[in-house]
Amino acid sequence: MPQAEQFEPRAGRLRSRAGRLLWALPPVALLAVFFLHPLYLVVQQSFRPDTGGTSLRPYADVLASTAFREALWTTVWLAMASTAGCLVLGFVLALVIAFVPFPGAKTVARFVDVFLSFPSFLITLALLFVYGTVGMANGAWTDVTGAAEGPFRFLTTPWGVLLAEVTYFTPFVMRPLLAAFSQLDTAQLEAASSLGARAPRIVRQVILPEALPALAAGGSLVLVLCLNEFGIVLFTGAKGVTTLPMLVYSKAILESDYPGACVIAVVNVLISVGLYGLYRVVSRRAGA
Repeated sequence: MPQAEQFEPRAGRLRSRAGRLLWALPPVALLAVFFLHPLYLVVQQSFRPDTGGTSLRPYADVLASTAFREALWTTVWLAMASTAGCLVLGFVLALVIAFVPFPGAKTVARFVDVFLSFPSFLITLALLFVYGTVGMANGAWTDVTGAAEGPFRFLTTPWGVLLAEVTYFTPFVMRPLLAAFSQLDTAQLEAASSLGARAPRIVRQVILPEALPALAAGGSLVLVLCLNEFGIVLFTGAKGVTTLPMLVYSKAILESDYPGACVIAVVNVLISVGLYGLYRVVSRRAGA
């Protein structure tokens, strides 16, 4: 074979690789300018105390503070409790939509997709209209009983934040579950039913094992989102509920402590990236 013909395939591969790299440059450049550079500035500022120079003092001060430890604990328990609530409620609702025949089931399933596009503060505002201090529930109570105030005041407590997060993030669990249920072989359900298995046993022994990967994927995603949720906590106005994103806001905007705010932001990013990596692993194994 002539030497020129041997180099032609290699030259073609090099041109193809160069073309792919050329097409990749614009998005990489945009990512570097609008995301990586600001993130670099945040990390850089976290090592620069107000006294000047470069030091680990901002990390030592923030990590040793009571406010940070309390915010971290509040963030973790709220995220875990919200995730647990979303898993239970999402599984039950997805079961009803997928396996209980009723008019409009497909419409409800489509609405789940639409719900995912709603901003979190919109759901919080809706809950405030219903259960807020001057909301519909308290208004109905005062109209009926003549009392000066209604009894529903839980929205300004951690339970209100928990309710809002479960309400908003449950569809993020339902979506992968509905996709998994749509691929479930109905012959298994019919065989189990014909053998005398009742609905709870069918759910426990047939449906739940098939749903576990989707539950794990949806739960991992919800956990990451809840750890970074800011709008719900802010709009509920819950007293004494300070999460890591709220602490970043407080340090930067209210106290003008930018190194402290950047330290908390870096910690939050590290936790989120770690959990996102876990979510990707779980999603890949679930085939999502």
